Amino acid sequence: MILENALARRLFLDRHALAEAPAGPATGPDLLSLIDRLGFVQLDSINTVARAHHQILWSRRPAYRPPALKRLHERDRHLFEHWTHDAALIPTAFLDHWQMRFARDAARIRERYRQWQGPEFEAEIDTVLDRIRDSGPVGTGDLSTPRESRGQGWWDWQPSKTALEFLWRSGRLAVTRRDGFAKVYDLAERVYPQAIARGEAETIDWACNAALDRLGFATSGEIAAFWAKVTPAEAKDWCTAALARGAIEEVKIEGADGSPRRHYARPGLRAAAEAAPEPSGRVRILSPFDPALRDRARAERLFGFHYRIEVFVPEPQRRWGYYVFPVLERDRLIGRLDARAKRAEGVLQVRAVWPEPGVKIAGARLARLEAELDRLARFAGVEAVAFDPGWLRPDAG
Repeated sequence: MILENALARRLFLDRHALAEAPAGPATGPDLLSLIDRLGFVQLDSINTVARAHHQILWSRRPAYRPPALKRLHERDRHLFEHWTHDAALIPTAFLDHWQMRFARDAARIRERYRQWQGPEFEAEIDTVLDRIRDSGPVGTGDLSTPRESRGQGWWDWQPSKTALEFLWRSGRLAVTRRDGFAKVYDLAERVYPQAIARGEAETIDWACNAALDRLGFATSGEIAAFWAKVTPAEAKDWCTAALARGAIEEVKIEGADGSPRRHYARPGLRAAAEAAPEPSGRVRILSPFDPALRDRARAERLFGFHYRIEVFVPEPQRRWGYYVFPVLERDRLIGRLDARAKRAEGVLQVRAVWPEPGVKIAGARLARLEAELDRLARFAGVEAVAFDPGWLRPDAG
């Protein structure tokens, strides 16, 4: 069976909560349900317009405001912070299955830190635990201060800071809150509910099932990458076993270029895709870290949209800009936006919009884009949108 590209996009956007019209409540159980549907929400510190985790939720629920996420994490404890492919807020209902991640990270990161810093950080582990146990939560700056970088992508942390990070990654500490964007840690038992350690086989089965259900269709590599807690070999073995018992089937998904590629899916994929809602016509400005775009190669196959964030690219070598936002309309990524909130001046500065090849931004589409920019400005806490001269650029072709 080959699923046509249009239907594949439709199902994919529905699984990522981007097919239905952006509307609905965005607090408490409703917000938690959205995050459960996505699996997690990635955290990121860059705040040119809004931090990634906030924009991801706002683009699906325009009523969303950041205090609602803070309440779910820091007051209600319905979310916990740890790693998927990067730092993320994850439903606490999944905590049992993070015990495998804690154990694996403990072994992997301990060895990495030993190679990096020698045994010094291990000597600080009990000291750090005793301080937190006796004096309460500590922030990232309370134990040590980053020193000059060695230019290898790592901060030259003092051993106590390394011990703090190790204890969090291995599950003995938890992030109890963030002050601004700085993590504050406490003993895990003071933050998390009591977790039940599941067997590895059970957790691998849960992780692969949960990933496939949120992706709609996937290769074994994409299943492994979703939570980044199952190895590619484990995901491949799971797919083989699930295929044998009829829990999944092989399908071919047509790419944007017309070429099919083999994936796995639940039986009844075509019916599920046809039952998904037609994507909304409203223009949406997505975070560069939106879960629909996190796997850049998958997004390019499905949408024909090549996207790479250029934060770490030297400015003279950037094609687009420091932090450029993909623009979605219906089931197409129609362009990219370079904008930033200049809060002191009260404006959202639009530096440039580059349409994708064949996309014309004029008339009704231009009006929809301007309406979304107005909404984004209000979300960013500014009063107006200011357009640079020549902001509408030639198309990306």
